Amino acid sequence: MLFSILIPTWNNLRYLQLCVDSIREHSRFRHQIIVHVNEGTDGTLQWLEEQPDIQYTYTKQNAGICYALNIGRSLVTTDYIVYMNDDMYVCPGWDTELIREIEAVGHNLFFFSSTSIEPVASSNCVIEMDLGKGINSFRKKELLENYLLPLKSDWQGATWPPNIVHRNTWDMVGGYSTEFSPGMYSDPDFSMKLWNAGVRLFKGVGGSRVYHFRSKSTRRHEVKNRGYYTFISKWGITSSTLTKYFLRRGDVFDGPLKEHQNKLIIKLKNFFKRVGASFMKDCRS
Repeated sequence: MLFSILIPTWNNLRYLQLCVDSIREHSRFRHQIIVHVNEGTDGTLQWLEEQPDIQYTYTKQNAGICYALNIGRSLVTTDYIVYMNDDMYVCPGWDTELIREIEAVGHNLFFFSSTSIEPVASSNCVIEMDLGKGINSFRKKELLENYLLPLKSDWQGATWPPNIVHRNTWDMVGGYSTEFSPGMYSDPDFSMKLWNAGVRLFKGVGGSRVYHFRSKSTRRHEVKNRGYYTFISKWGITSSTLTKYFLRRGDVFDGPLKEHQNKLIIKLKNFFKRVGASFMKDCRS
């Protein structure tokens, strides 16, 4: 097996089944599939018991994304860890493109993301192509005929899933930080930890593509963590400073990132943001 694919899920069985089916059908290589089940009151546990090629972990309550990923890490047997959302459908060639990039690097200090195709683009890293906003309207045949047609260069600033790191790099930074539970802003936090550990290769791979329905679980969260303020308090900068000035997210890929020279206006902006974050923390306590 080549990759260990971690998929957190929360009572989202139909999307999980579609995601797993796409991995089985469109992967060039065999991969270890690890699902973490939050609650599983919709039949997810029963379905997984019938799947001999899937390993899973389970929490009775919704532990959120960060705990789910870290628990799933305990079952990893390969050198490479992929984090994938349960509402994603991988396209043919998604894994061959990633392994090609890994083999070209020659070291473990990298962070790669696949490129998402979304009904409504959430950022400049994404290809916008509406082939269904949900599973009932999903036009799979049309996707498989057209997923490579929109041109998309490799891009800077890999952050979001599906993403891949070497397991030694994952362990070096301690996985996903549970202070961001249930998960909002845990993605840029993980990237910030990688940056501080010396990773400068944050590459979005244009040829590795997945269809993403977007937030089919997180939209159901009634209580969301204040990840924006947690990030500022932890790192002293905003997440947008990281993604725009450090990672240059969405720019055309032009090699490993350079050390960021923090300009005065950015320093001032983040100073006032830190003050605001401290005020919010005092209000909560």
